[in-house]
Amino acid sequence: MDRSSKKGSKFACCFPVILDRSMKSSFKLSKSSSDKLNKSKSSICSPTSLSMKKKDQENNHLVVCFGELLIDFVPTVSGVSLAEAPGFKKAPGGAPANVAVGIARLGGSSAFIGKVGADEFGYMLSDILKQNHVDNSGMRFDTHARTALAFVTLRADGEREFMFFRNPSADMLLTEAELDKDLIQKARIFHYGSISLIAEPCRSAHLAAMEIAKKAGCILSYDPNLRLPLWPSADAARKGILSIWDQADVIKVLKFYIKS
Repeated sequence: MDRSSKKGSKFACCFPVILDRSMKSSFKLSKSSSDKLNKSKSSICSPTSLSMKKKDQENNHLVVCFGELLIDFVPTVSGVSLAEAPGFKKAPGGAPANVAVGIARLGGSSAFIGKVGADEFGYMLSDILKQNHVDNSGMRFDTHARTALAFVTLRADGEREFMFFRNPSADMLLTEAELDKDLIQKARIFHYGSISLIAEPCRSAHLAAMEIAKKAGCILSYDPNLRLPLWPSADAARKGILSIWDQADVIKVLKFYIKS
């Protein structure tokens, strides 16, 4: 290429083009080449394709958390028993839901499956999940039972104290038919606790969800999350928690559980 042609050149092409020499005075991209270029741009750079790619990546790392979502009432001062507390403030609670929020805050992709009451607390909890970028499409709302409540404190002697209001609460009434099976099957990890094993119909829903996740090739993550006051007895808690122990790929174990 001579100096004059180099000087007059404004564009450098790094993709194959078809040149149309029908006009003596200039070169131009033929229609077929232009169409190919436009298609290439749309497939690589369009917001839709990028969004779909991001969605696929999120699904490949999705953690679906199953179980309870409730309102915790904690004392306004620390180191007191529930009876000594001058007042309480409400906070979102439920171990599986906490995991879902934690994953989302760390930049991961998470979803929650569970049931709350069709009441102000239930809708508030659903909104909190959404605000924290947790997929709440697997949540269900019960019109006949209330959202679970728990009063919890850490006393000055280091012991935790709980008082639960679940007679029954909505989370205990989740049925197998209400499970979002498609959401479970999209998960890379399926995480759950043991509280959902205490009573029917939630126990059956829990076991069915585990089976769906297992068949889909999910990693099963188990947090025993022992809450003795919720079980009929310590022996019932031990049997219930151990009943699904061998199916988990990952188990969160605390020294407290071993001592118990």
